[in-house]
Amino acid sequence: MEKSGKHEASAQFAKLQRANDAKKAASEYETAANALRAKTERLKALRLARDAAAPPTPAAPKRKARKKASSGTLSDWLDGRDKEGRQS
Repeated sequence: MEKSGKHEASAQFAKLQRANDAKKAASEYETAANALRAKTERLKALRLARDAAAPPTPAAPKRKARKKASSGTLSDWLDGRDKEGRQS
């Protein structure tokens, strides 16, 4: 019976230790999450202040689309092939 009593006590101790570890881990997680949120808010405020202070940059001019160079009609192409001596 001594072994079962020691075993139960050891099991209870391990259970309490796991519960304390879980509480500690959750606390560390919340602390890290709060620090991340604070840093994000600070950086956002800095970015917004920087953007408000800087003059807006002009938009790049749009490039005009170039038309595809017309090389002629199909009949011109076929005539050119015939003149070069190519066979179909």
